[in-house]
Amino acid sequence: MRYGLALVVILLAGIGFAPANAQPARQPGSVFKDCPQCPEMVVIGPGSFTMGELGHTRRTPLHAVTIGYTFAAGRYDVTFDEWDACVADGGCAGYRPDDHGWGRGRRPVINVSWDNAQDYVAWLGKKTGKRYRLISEAEWEYVARAGTATIFWWGDVVGQGNANCNGCGSKWDDEQTSPVGSFKPNAFGVYDTAGNVTQWVEDRWNSTYDGAPRDGSAWETGDPLRRVMRSGSWYNNAATQHASFRNADSPHVRNPKVGFRVAATL
Repeated sequence: MRYGLALVVILLAGIGFAPANAQPARQPGSVFKDCPQCPEMVVIGPGSFTMGELGHTRRTPLHAVTIGYTFAAGRYDVTFDEWDACVADGGCAGYRPDDHGWGRGRRPVINVSWDNAQDYVAWLGKKTGKRYRLISEAEWEYVARAGTATIFWWGDVVGQGNANCNGCGSKWDDEQTSPVGSFKPNAFGVYDTAGNVTQWVEDRWNSTYDGAPRDGSAWETGDPLRRVMRSGSWYNNAATQHASFRNADSPHVRNPKVGFRVAATL
């Protein structure tokens, strides 16, 4: 056959075929997994939002953030099933976190430090060949707000049955974690951006937003001894569930209230 490979590809494309290794474009809102044991990911499109909340020094000054790229965010917090798959595959430094007798499976992994979370995303990257990482603080709030400007993505009142927190009206309140996906997703198709577990993000801690990045990237300058955490947990009250709420701790700390959510660069 005299046709070169490039010409064959052109001819096949013209009649509706594509090369076997062609990757379909991932559209915002679409869900994918890069391996059977990998977390489900939701494609997040570009956009802009106002980050922060007036009346809270740590969440000011309010500032516009424009995310000019498409990325993927974990549909759920990383679960025990997903963490245990990492350990079984020789990753995550062999660390098996305590579940406090609440059960593993589809509950969010807890008792993991920021350092442990970095071990997990390193394993994901090695296993899939894709660019997995912790979600940045700005990306986290963009996803948590899901196009809204209210205190919670569902409105300005915590209500009943929207999340797992102390006073949120669920059967797990102030007792333990709930299985991921136990409550409605937000408009981006992402679950548990309020309550259940506090989530590590990539950024170093800064006590205000003075000088914060405005492009969605992680803030890599700041306190070298603390990393940012977002949202409250099953133990914390509704005030910590605001889309703007932020806190920090040592990257070495493990806590039964804290887990994490991954992101992927597309």
